[in-house]
Amino acid sequence: MKQLTKAEEEVMQLLWQLEKANVAALLQELPEPKPAYNTVSTIIRILEDKGFVDHEKVGKGHVYFPLVKKEEYSNQSISKLVDGYFQGSFKSMVSFFMKKNDISLNELEEIMQKIKNEEK
Repeated sequence: MKQLTKAEEEVMQLLWQLEKANVAALLQELPEPKPAYNTVSTIIRILEDKGFVDHEKVGKGHVYFPLVKKEEYSNQSISKLVDGYFQGSFKSMVSFFMKKNDISLNELEEIMQKIKNEEK
């Protein structure tokens, strides 16, 4: 799966949230200062070329929808992060984030308990 630029990822986040949208609807949801309509349209076409998005014709326009699930992209991005910065070790990544974010052992235990409960 290809990596997305920051702008592409921002548009994908909106599309995952909205599920289906035309360029005008995406533009409306973007924060100020809003990019030009043509910029968002170009990003959507790039996302289509990369296989992340498809469209259906509605009237004279297009409505876009994600082909890649958010969870699938998140998993791939996290794996790339772990491989690139933590030599493939999730243990090193967790340790790094614990130190940088000042996470207590109690908080870590709560996270572990939540993971255990989700596995059931």
